Amino acid sequence: MKKIVLTGGGSAGHVTPHFALIPHLKNGGWEIHYIGTMDGIERELIEGHLPYYSISAGKLRRYFDLKNLSDPFRVLKGVLEAYRVLRNLQPRVVFSKGGFVSVPVTVAAWLLRIPVILHESDLTPGLANKISLPFARELCLTFPDSLEYTKGKGIVTGTPIRAELTEGSRNKGLRLCKFTEGYLTLLVMGGSLGAAVLNQTIRDNLPVLTRDYQIIHLCGKGNVDTTIRHPRYCQMEYAREELPDLFATADFVLSRAGANSIFELLALAKPHILVPLSKQASRGDQILNAESFAKQGFSLVIPEEELNLQSLQDTLTRLEEHKEEFIKTMKESQVKDGTKNILRILEEAARRK
Repeated sequence: MKKIVLTGGGSAGHVTPHFALIPHLKNGGWEIHYIGTMDGIERELIEGHLPYYSISAGKLRRYFDLKNLSDPFRVLKGVLEAYRVLRNLQPRVVFSKGGFVSVPVTVAAWLLRIPVILHESDLTPGLANKISLPFARELCLTFPDSLEYTKGKGIVTGTPIRAELTEGSRNKGLRLCKFTEGYLTLLVMGGSLGAAVLNQTIRDNLPVLTRDYQIIHLCGKGNVDTTIRHPRYCQMEYAREELPDLFATADFVLSRAGANSIFELLALAKPHILVPLSKQASRGDQILNAESFAKQGFSLVIPEEELNLQSLQDTLTRLEEHKEEFIKTMKESQVKDGTKNILRILEEAARRK
C-alpha cells in the first residue's frame, strides 16, 4: 500500500484542510500518517484519526526573543526525529500545510529524497513555507497573486474544502445552541486560538447586539466566560463536528481573515464581515487576504483598530441590506475547491518518486 505523511501545526488553520483530503486519500488506497508536535493543537485534532508521531520543533519568530537562541537546536532535534520516522515509514510523498512543525519534516524528507508538496493558504507565503520551499518539489497556492513569491515552484490549486461543511442542518444548529427561528443568527469566529478583540467587542456589547441577533461565539481555547448567561448567546471554544450545523444556522458571519476560514465562507456563500489580524500582531497576511476578498465583492472589512460597537452595527446593517448581492457574487466566483487538484498533484509526485 502506498504511504503518505501529512504534517502541519501550530493552529487549526494548518491542520483542518487535511480533513478535506483524508477521506479521498483513504478511498484512493493511501496509508496515511501524521507528524506533529507533542503538545500542539494538531495532536488534539488528529490523534485518534491517524497514526500520530511527535517531534520537537522550534517556533519561528520574526521578533526578538531569548528563545530564538535555543529554538534552532529544537529544529535540528526535530529534523533527526522526523528523519527516523520517515526512514521507518518510507512514504511515497509528504504533504505539508505549514506551521513551524513542518520545517524539520520537510528537511528530513529532502534528505531522504522523499518528494514534499507544500500548500499555502494565504496570499503571501508564511515563514515556515518560505524556509521549506528550497526542500520541496511544489508549492500549491490559493491566490494566483502568490505565484511571484514561489521561485517557479508554485501552482495555483485552490484550498481543500471539507465536503461535510455543506451538509449541515440549521435545525440541529438551533437546537445545539438552544436558539429559536425568531432572530437572525450571527456566527463569530476568532480562530482556534481565539481573537481577544472580537471576544471583547462581542461580550462588552452583548445587551445591544442580542436585541437583533442570536450570537454563536467560537471564542478560542480557554476563552469561554462561564459568568455570561444569555438565552441568545452561545459560546464554545472551538467547533469540530458541530461546525457544519453552526454554519447552516448562521445568517451572517464575523470572522478573522485566515485563508482557510474565508474560503470556507466563500464556498458556502455566507455573507460575512472580516476583521483581519493587525500588522502589529502578524505579518499582515490576513490584511492582504481581506483586501483581496473585498476587491472581488465577497466581503465587508473592518480594520481591527476600527472595530467597536458603532462600526460593527453599521457594517452589519450594510451587510444585511446587500445580503443577496454578496451571495450572488460568491456563488458566481470562479474560485474552486482545491481538493481534486491537490490529490492529483500528490498522485503525480508519488509516481515520479
